[in-house]
Amino acid sequence: MKSFIDVAPTSDFPIQNLPYGIFSTQPDGPRHIGVAIGDQILNLAEIADLFDGPELKAHQDVFKKCTLNAFMALPRPAWLEARAKIQQLLCENCTVLRDNADLRKRAFVAQSAATMHLPAQIGDYTDFYSSIYHATNVGIMFRGKENALMPNWKWLPVGYHGRASSVVVSGTDLKRPVGQTKAPDAEVPSFGPSKLMDFELEMAFFVGGPENTLGTRVPIEKAEDRIFGVVLMNDWSARDIQAWEYVPLGPFLAKSFSTTISPWIVSIEALRPYFVENPAQDPTPPEYLRHSDPFTLDINLAVTIRPEGDTEDHVVCKTNFKHLYWTLKQQLAHHTVNGCNLRAGDLLGSGTVSGPEEGAYGSMLELSWRGAKEVPVGSEVRKFLKDGDEVNLSGVCDKNGVRIGFGECRGRIRPADI
Repeated sequence: MKSFIDVAPTSDFPIQNLPYGIFSTQPDGPRHIGVAIGDQILNLAEIADLFDGPELKAHQDVFKKCTLNAFMALPRPAWLEARAKIQQLLCENCTVLRDNADLRKRAFVAQSAATMHLPAQIGDYTDFYSSIYHATNVGIMFRGKENALMPNWKWLPVGYHGRASSVVVSGTDLKRPVGQTKAPDAEVPSFGPSKLMDFELEMAFFVGGPENTLGTRVPIEKAEDRIFGVVLMNDWSARDIQAWEYVPLGPFLAKSFSTTISPWIVSIEALRPYFVENPAQDPTPPEYLRHSDPFTLDINLAVTIRPEGDTEDHVVCKTNFKHLYWTLKQQLAHHTVNGCNLRAGDLLGSGTVSGPEEGAYGSMLELSWRGAKEVPVGSEVRKFLKDGDEVNLSGVCDKNGVRIGFGECRGRIRPADI
């Protein structure tokens, strides 16, 4: 399938992708729902009346909103119908947009002329801890090889509730956080800027569909109906603040200062060709977490760092999302098993994605092995991140000549306010 819109071979956004995002073209101007195609954005507000199928004819107004929440809240058949209609309209043989010069002028915007925003109003944000390689590495560092994984880790998807208000879109700078830290040989904690700033390579999915009533759960057989789409996510972490504060309730200020996501939500339908067999799980999880259909995604992931004054992004990590132990379905089913209600626009992070080799570790904590090693970054080295460092995450699926990407997930560290 090809589009009448030119799409470069290296583009993340061919007609097989069609991710959703929110954009504007003027400072403080109105925000619109758009779909990425090549280097263009299709403004869905301009073609809302063309969504005339049985699922969307009565809901055309959702494409005129300034966030994706209303569209996300529709049932999954509406998402499928929208994708099919957009794909049809962009197909090289469809004349509706291709041959209507006036409509094309109104409906298409160059990505270079647009500013991207958070794709949804995020009501709640949960972060899981689902990579067995990452969890094992961290466990070895802090507890030793014999006690690397906590007793519960292979029985349930471990997670914690994060801070939705500090989730930001790619391209947003962040300030180095300040807080309490305590050196191993110190008698009392000290206060000041974090000295151990880190990235965490993650992916996350946005919840969609009608809300499950408080007190009811989403069975794993229905979990896919609630997974709207996937983004890249950098769960920035201040390791020294985290080390002092996390006992007994887990991360708090070490995480809540900023979390960066990519602006384009890639749908599960776009990713369907890239599902592979799920990892073997031993012991067998409880019944409510079991599913046999492949729901593990083969996505090549990478992290780059660009030091201040440098002009190049330097790769420090390459891994794959298929290394996740717990699937997205299992994460969602577990999140609701106690009756927790999930709403359209909620964000669920995967946890740091690490692979089995050193170059596949998804954080500086692992790459430097808690500061014991130096990590090459161009002509410089790092153990943790410095002020001015710009970190970018990327993700690409590539199969049978079709490349599906996620765009950038970029953020630069600025000095702390003292």
